[in-house]
Amino acid sequence: MPRSLKKGPYVHPALLKHMSRTTPGSKMVIKIWSRNSTVTPEMIGYAFGVHNGRSFTEVKVMEDMVGHKFGEFAPTRKFLRHGGKMQKEIEQKADTAAKPATAPAAKQGKK
Repeated sequence: MPRSLKKGPYVHPALLKHMSRTTPGSKMVIKIWSRNSTVTPEMIGYAFGVHNGRSFTEVKVMEDMVGHKFGEFAPTRKFLRHGGKMQKEIEQKADTAAKPATAPAAKQGKK
């Protein structure tokens, strides 16, 4: 359920303080830990470093981000791949199909 219209969007007070110190479009990245803060129209053009639990993901605020939360732009989990025998077989087939196509071209260039 969204936040009440009477209260307005939640923005961490320290975030507004840091924004007042910098100018939009500057190369300075504002580091924030408040992933639940909402992106407002005043933030367009600023660069934020959103903490994902391990490091800061740089997010440059654009117009279409307004109304979303900062946490949506800094994923906390790293997707590697789905596992299992079928996935390994598919990857091996893709590797074998790609290697013969590139190997002859490399040999021709050396001659």
